[in-house]
Amino acid sequence: MVPSEENQLVPKEVESAAEEPRVLCIIQDTTNSKTVNERVTLNLPASTPLKRLFEDVALKVGYVNGTFDLMWGIGDSVNDTQAPLDQNSEKTVLDAGFEPGKKNFLHLTEKDGEQPHIMPEESGTTDDSAQDRFIGPLPREGSVGCTSDYVSQSYSYSSVLSKSETGYVGLVNQAMTCYLNSLLQTLFMTPEFRNALYKWEFEESEEDPVTSIPYQLQRLFVLLQTSKKRAIETTDVTRSFGWDSSEAWQQHDVQELCRVMFDALEQKWKQTEQADLINQLYQGKLKDYVRCLECGYEGWRIDTYLDIPLVIRPYGSNQAFASVEEALHAFIQPEILDGPNQYFCERCKKKCDARKGLRFLHFPYLLTLQLKRFDFDYTTMHRIKLNDRMTFPEELDMSVFIDVEDEKSPQTESCTDSGAENEGSCHSDQMSNDFSNDDGVDEGICLESSSAAERISKAGSEKSSLLYELFSVMVHSGSAAGGHYYACIKSFSDDQWYSFNDQHVSKITQEDIKKTYGGSSGSRGYYSSAFASSTNAYMLIYRLKDPTRNAKFLEAHEYPEHIKQLVQKERELEEQEKRQREIERNTCKIKLFCMHPTKQIMMENKLEVHKDRTLKEAVEIAYKLMDLEEAVPLDCCRLVKYDEFHDYLERSYEGEEDTPMGLLLGGVKSTYMFDLLLETRRPDQTFQCYKPGEVMVKVHVVDLKTESVAPPISVRAYLNQTVSEFKQLISKATHLPAETMRVVLERCYNDLRLLNVSSKTLKAEGFFRSNKVFIESSESLDHHVAYTDSHLWKLLDRHANTIRLYVLLPEQSPGSQFRRAVCQKPSGDSGNLDEACERVKGPIGNMKSVEAILEESTEKLKSLSLQQQQQEGDNGDSSKSTEASDFENIESPLNEIDSSASAENRELENQIQISDPENIQSEERSDSDVNNDRSTSSVDSDILSSSHSSDTLCNVDNAPLPLANGLDSHSITSSRRSKANQGKKETWDTAEEDSGTDSEYDESGKSRGEAQYMYFKSEPYTADEGSGEGQKWLMVHVDKRITLSAFKQHLEPFVGVPSSHFKVFRVYASNQEFESVRLNETLSSFSDDNKITIRLGRALKKGEYRVKVYQLLVNESEPCKFLLDAVFAKGMTVRQSKEELLPQLREQCGLDLTTDRFRLRKKTWKNPGTVFLDYHIYEEDINISSNWEVFLEILDGVEKMKSMSQLAVLSRRWRPSEMKLDSFQEVVLESSSVEELKEKLSEISGIPLENIEFAKGRGTFPCDISILEIHQDLDWNPKVSTLNVWPLYICDDGAVIFYRDKTEELMELTDEQRNELMKKESSRLQKTGHRVTYSPRKEKALKIYLDGAPNKDLTQD
Repeated sequence: MVPSEENQLVPKEVESAAEEPRVLCIIQDTTNSKTVNERVTLNLPASTPLKRLFEDVALKVGYVNGTFDLMWGIGDSVNDTQAPLDQNSEKTVLDAGFEPGKKNFLHLTEKDGEQPHIMPEESGTTDDSAQDRFIGPLPREGSVGCTSDYVSQSYSYSSVLSKSETGYVGLVNQAMTCYLNSLLQTLFMTPEFRNALYKWEFEESEEDPVTSIPYQLQRLFVLLQTSKKRAIETTDVTRSFGWDSSEAWQQHDVQELCRVMFDALEQKWKQTEQADLINQLYQGKLKDYVRCLECGYEGWRIDTYLDIPLVIRPYGSNQAFASVEEALHAFIQPEILDGPNQYFCERCKKKCDARKGLRFLHFPYLLTLQLKRFDFDYTTMHRIKLNDRMTFPEELDMSVFIDVEDEKSPQTESCTDSGAENEGSCHSDQMSNDFSNDDGVDEGICLESSSAAERISKAGSEKSSLLYELFSVMVHSGSAAGGHYYACIKSFSDDQWYSFNDQHVSKITQEDIKKTYGGSSGSRGYYSSAFASSTNAYMLIYRLKDPTRNAKFLEAHEYPEHIKQLVQKERELEEQEKRQREIERNTCKIKLFCMHPTKQIMMENKLEVHKDRTLKEAVEIAYKLMDLEEAVPLDCCRLVKYDEFHDYLERSYEGEEDTPMGLLLGGVKSTYMFDLLLETRRPDQTFQCYKPGEVMVKVHVVDLKTESVAPPISVRAYLNQTVSEFKQLISKATHLPAETMRVVLERCYNDLRLLNVSSKTLKAEGFFRSNKVFIESSESLDHHVAYTDSHLWKLLDRHANTIRLYVLLPEQSPGSQFRRAVCQKPSGDSGNLDEACERVKGPIGNMKSVEAILEESTEKLKSLSLQQQQQEGDNGDSSKSTEASDFENIESPLNEIDSSASAENRELENQIQISDPENIQSEERSDSDVNNDRSTSSVDSDILSSSHSSDTLCNVDNAPLPLANGLDSHSITSSRRSKANQGKKETWDTAEEDSGTDSEYDESGKSRGEAQYMYFKSEPYTADEGSGEGQKWLMVHVDKRITLSAFKQHLEPFVGVPSSHFKVFRVYASNQEFESVRLNETLSSFSDDNKITIRLGRALKKGEYRVKVYQLLVNESEPCKFLLDAVFAKGMTVRQSKEELLPQLREQCGLDLTTDRFRLRKKTWKNPGTVFLDYHIYEEDINISSNWEVFLEILDGVEKMKSMSQLAVLSRRWRPSEMKLDSFQEVVLESSSVEELKEKLSEISGIPLENIEFAKGRGTFPCDISILEIHQDLDWNPKVSTLNVWPLYICDDGAVIFYRDKTEELMELTDEQRNELMKKESSRLQKTGHRVTYSPRKEKALKIYLDGAPNKDLTQD
């Protein structure tokens, strides 16, 4: 059948005489979980009857017409207010309410509660009229399309299961395997190749079928011929290539794949009947010759080829060849070798003018032409694609390209046939100069020969019968960087052209083939390629028109026996897969939950049950799925409707044990708006009936005396009940008097509402599906207190905000010497006070009172702090820190007990015994050695190291404890020499650190922990096995509204040092630790069961900043090396900071230095900057910020930088005669004078002053540049007198200056030396991170592994 004119290759507007309006219908199949997210789109004439609409939909989705309904939809939801469309109506879609020019949404639903019936596969015949209206999904943009009627880019899952109307099967694109799909479809549509492949028989005893390439191709071809699917997978074929899933994401050239696959097949077919199949079908021969124009002597060799590469545009030309014929003539057009290119003639014994060229000797049965559209632009140094127009005929006469006269040229049978070496490739200068090698022209030269008459006659006969017909066009759409392949193939069965575009197969016309010529309709000028279409032919395959050789596809009865067996096997597998799909379509899949009766944990799984199974059978399946055989009998389980999000039991299914699950759940759906709960009971209990419309209430009983909240009791109520009736209901369930009952509803987080209006309904009070209430029914005076001031409110407020944290204490902290005994006030799950105390007392005997313990710990900590302060020395402010400890400022929880609580309700008791305080410092240092993580805690050893005036460790008379305040943004000092930069600040700190140094005390000197009492209790905790032996954990219950500062103060007795001397790290799920430093932020971001690690190390104080110190190594390949973290403070001099660094450098880095042996300097990214002088003061002369970074530079001699007026630059000599760069040398200038710079350079190098030339380095330090570029690319000898002006702008220390002797000549390099040097420089610069001028995208080589797996030699990639 010839398609109508509407079936165009590229979508276009449908034109009709009447310009009839179109109706766009978007149909969603809601009957199947796999199709619910897909859309089928129809663009129909407005006159289409509804009856025809149903027929078209049935055809596309693969259902039997009449077994489904079409309902109006509103977006993704069904409009239940309207009846289904009448499938037998002759009413037009326009009359039925469809709107032209708008999207009309329809939902395909079950008819009468039954699933649609899948159309029998044999009924999928081509309906010509339907096909004219609707062909199939559009391919990806820019590639071959099908028709304009189908506008959706997605396709229905059901339609994939049914074969295309064309009768051909597509191939699924694994990711980027379109190039493979195009070649496979072409081979499948080649009768000679397919028939030969079928005749080959696989011997399973000799080879693994998984790794056998011919066998997997055989299977694929059988599936392409017999499958009833729309598209099949190619994963088995690629697996036989030895490819893994990553190969699917590599796009390759289809011509390259053709070569590699043919090579692999030849290897696999050795010693078989098909051993020479590739050569018989695809191999041709040509002669590469050179003829002397003086004596006529000709040297030549014969090459074989599998394809002929044709250039699109001749080298150096702006004009492309107009046609394939023109490119073929150019391919064999000889060139004259004259002038410097003369040829040395063996006969003349001298260099002579000669003619060099190619001649075709033999054309293959299947002629492959590659249009070389991918080229290299030497201007931009990038690959490009040539989109110029090049026509190709449907019939190609190749007789004009064989020159019979050529056969009379001298030849002998002894000439070399180099085709095997060339792997089927033509070698010619005209193949974009890719293959030619002038040195090999004389290879295989024959001196004498006589012409062979039989060869002439053979050539003459070939010439008369070299008419080829085009049958495959492989098209590329896109650019040189990537794109999409598809194939246009003519079937030899009906001479119809088809588009094979991955999954989609559709009919096309000869006009569609012409659209793949490329280019534009205008003239073929220089810019024609830039504005041309990117979709054009890339590979053409012709077949020789020879009735004696042209084969037809084997019919089913002609198949070899092994192919018949393979067909039967694949059919059975497909039928089995179809049955499995049918089961999947009728299987309900729903979330299943179950509270394990013994473990008391909520388990989750997915229940998969056939829609025809009864509820009783489903319970049994769920029972086994949840593995409850050992826990509870089957008759003590039932399934109930459940809302997991609201934790709400919607209803139970009494008396419906024999009801099918499909009916019970409302059909088979992709997602359900509810879940199922497998409810269990004890044998002596009975199940409660859950009726629709009820709400579930979880009731917690509160005991004010013990301050405990009991576990919940579930009660079901109705929204129209009053509060009074609700109290009576709770009274029955809890046996508490309703008269004195107070009911508090927790509507959302921290919204605790007292229900005190008895006549209000629960709905009016805000009850929903699932609710949580607290009740208290004592007769205490708390009833008469305002609700927000009552003990009940405080207890519930605390309960709502309390979280449980696990705190890991330092292993070798002073606190490890303590013996702790903690008694908690009982709460929700604590039991009574005596039990709580007994649980944690352990072997401790006589316990001191809480007051005595805290008093003792305070005195110990005070003496510790005083001793630490004395070790620091006296710098003026130390007298302020000699009377009291920070610990005295901590608000004791014991003083904050509610007035109504008794003495036995006190929260925290600590028995702390501190060892000799003199040992504590060493223990802290050893802890730092153990946890020497330089990125976070390398300052742990610096607990007591500061000696500057603002570093006070204690606080007397409630004076503010000086901690750092990082709320202001500070920066490193700007250039001290550039007025334009004065006052500017550059911030290098992170957001985490920026505000992380807030003081723990406010301006009045009052501890921030005192502002409001926050609940805190703790008890020892034993961690899980494998978490480390000897680790000490605390389980802490704390109000998450507490600040980090107050939280740290509560932890002081357990850590054993003041809060300013340890750090808090939050541990995330991946075991990554991040320091929490914002002291006035709350713990609101923490949640239950979060873990915290405590590490010793002095926390920052006011005016202090954490600094990262890097070593500057100017002559190393990696000039920037991290050393350690340090703490610098406002008011500290550079020399003081250097003195504090000395012991850390010695202990942590092994650097034994003195203060005069190194300097500190500004670090901006990797660039060294301003040299800091010893007398500079931080925050006065040098702007500093949190998380600051500085360079430490070890000096070779005495420090030359003495004044801020000096300028230090880094110089490096370039020696052009040796092609070498010397090491860096620092030059210190007294001014910014160019003359002084030249004098200094002359002084250190010995170059006469007048011969000095210099240039400023570019980019990031060390300003690497290729030695092949440095002599020309840098701006040598700028015409300026000072360094701080354009184009130099050298205003700060650290600039890089290259210099050279202008009289020194550049070394002359041979091509070999230059190439070798280029490789070395490219490798060196890539390692240093230098930007390489051209770095093409690295492509993975296309390989097919004959053993089914890649080689282990990774160097091949």
